[in-house]
Amino acid sequence: MGYKLGPMSYIHFDKTQLINLNYSLDRETIRTNRSGTYTSTTIIGCNTRKYHGLLVAPQPQIDSQNHVFLSTVHETVIQHGSKFNLGISKFPGNYSPRGHKYLEDYDSEPIPKLTYRVGGVLLQKELILDTNRDRVMIRYTLLEAHSPTKIRISPFLAFRGYHTLCKENTDINKEFELIPNGAKFQLYPVYDPLYLQLSKENTFVSDPNWYNNIEYIIERERGYEYQEDLFVPGYFEFDIKKGESVIFSAGLTDADPKTRERAFAKEIARRIPRSNFENCLKNSASQFIRRRNGDTRIIAGYPWFGWWGRDTFIAAPGLTLPMGDKDTFLEIMDTMAKDLTGPLFPNVGSGTFTNMNSIDAPLWFFWSLQQYIQFTGDIQTVKSRYLDKLKGIIEGYKAGTDFNIHMLDNGLIYGGNDGLALTWMDAVTPDGPVTPRTGCPVEIQALWYNALCFYHELSGDESAIELAAKVNESFEKEFWDEEKGYLADYINGEFKDWAIRPNMVFATSLPYTMLSESQNDQILETAKSTLLTTRGLRTLTPEDPAYKGYYFGDQISRDQAYHNGTVWVWPLGHFMEGYIKLHGKSSKNFLKKILKGFDDVITQYGVGTVAEIYDGDPPHRPKGAISQAWSVAELLRMMELVKSL
Repeated sequence: MGYKLGPMSYIHFDKTQLINLNYSLDRETIRTNRSGTYTSTTIIGCNTRKYHGLLVAPQPQIDSQNHVFLSTVHETVIQHGSKFNLGISKFPGNYSPRGHKYLEDYDSEPIPKLTYRVGGVLLQKELILDTNRDRVMIRYTLLEAHSPTKIRISPFLAFRGYHTLCKENTDINKEFELIPNGAKFQLYPVYDPLYLQLSKENTFVSDPNWYNNIEYIIERERGYEYQEDLFVPGYFEFDIKKGESVIFSAGLTDADPKTRERAFAKEIARRIPRSNFENCLKNSASQFIRRRNGDTRIIAGYPWFGWWGRDTFIAAPGLTLPMGDKDTFLEIMDTMAKDLTGPLFPNVGSGTFTNMNSIDAPLWFFWSLQQYIQFTGDIQTVKSRYLDKLKGIIEGYKAGTDFNIHMLDNGLIYGGNDGLALTWMDAVTPDGPVTPRTGCPVEIQALWYNALCFYHELSGDESAIELAAKVNESFEKEFWDEEKGYLADYINGEFKDWAIRPNMVFATSLPYTMLSESQNDQILETAKSTLLTTRGLRTLTPEDPAYKGYYFGDQISRDQAYHNGTVWVWPLGHFMEGYIKLHGKSSKNFLKKILKGFDDVITQYGVGTVAEIYDGDPPHRPKGAISQAWSVAELLRMMELVKSL
């Protein structure tokens, strides 16, 4: 009797799916750890993006961006002098080698596990990241073999920033240093060295070669440079017996080969099982939280986002509080509070580079803290830690600050100048912002009113509630149209933009809202009939001439569609919350059905997680980043809200 594979897990792909490249290359994996390091590739191990790599880690001494150290490995099984290469890479005109044809099975419980069958050999490959170190470990287990077996591992090294590509050059340092059960490489002096080691004794054979023109098909689709040269310094070779496991480790510090088995087992024990949709989300949620140099931050999305102020405040509640992790939530808020400059938070942050151009991030800070109080009942911590910061934001908005953000005489908040995009609809092309929204955007007024009321709740400051009443009056007068039955998207002087977008939904969902129940009902019904899809809310109604149903092509084409029809998951949280406020318990079945509809995203695109965006037109294909913090966060928060009904 041969070895039998175990019971199928929640995320599972079989041989017919794996060997079909049209299917398997569309499905990517992402695993991150607490230090901001990640490993990402397709389910068959063929890289299709420049962002893919087995070890991608920050290099603060260079630029605080992520850098690809180990792009991939090609394994070769050797028996009776015959060699079977299990690797796969794309070269011009073909895939070579075509190791995916040996794949039998992909399982994700509790970590990615690939099973290869080569003749009488059954080899299992499992991959895991060290939680706190810049290190990936791959465990090879020989499940079956009828004769002596060797394995050869060829590492493909990049040593480059993850937005760039590597080209063959003469500056590279081809020297290596032998270390316990492995070798150490440092292709360029500015980089940390890379330690490649195995848990058992092996032979490293130096055979330095460049592999030229490896192609990344998704970069080509996205209109970017897509060919790369990678350096293979040689290979590691070892014998393996039936039933034996050998661990290959790649890290930026050396590892003790004798402790690898124990370290691997310890990491597996820490994992949340991906046994259902909710557990996949919880597992995914933990992957956005990065702790480095005493700061706790949220990475907005993988593989290419850094941390963003707006995304942090919107995502932090859902990523932490449903799991009862209030400590991490407060660490994130404390880290962000240090970044507050005047009344503004950095919008985009990456290392020492920050940009303050967000009109809404400071107002989402209020909402985030309201969520914390709602989940924990702990109002005292919020008062003692953050009240001064909240006051500073309100005073700063009233007095006026950068980017022409200021309060008008009628109490509404105005922001922006030509060429600026200050709201979450922030795509900018060489021609300027795609959705400029200069003036008074609808969601900013809703957030501003909510902030004033919350500040009054915390401080008892009567002037805040008086101003809130003024904002309420101006808001209804300026934004509501009785005949249309919905709110203007933004106003600027006499001009009112009546494009139907999801921004008005926030006026129905926030803890403090301004409109009547019947107005909120009309807004939500408009959103439901024109914007709601099975993947979230469209950013523009399909009836609008500016609507773009597909997000594809080069950067400019994608930017033009990004907020002009493309579906986003995170505003769905506010649609559902507005709906609950209005309909209470009777909304439960409708909302459960919406959440249930997300089940099948888990085995698409970013496997085990939720994408950044989806096409506006059916079948609403996943696009953008393969794993997005606020998509995952808001689904988790919604699940809690629906459970509480």
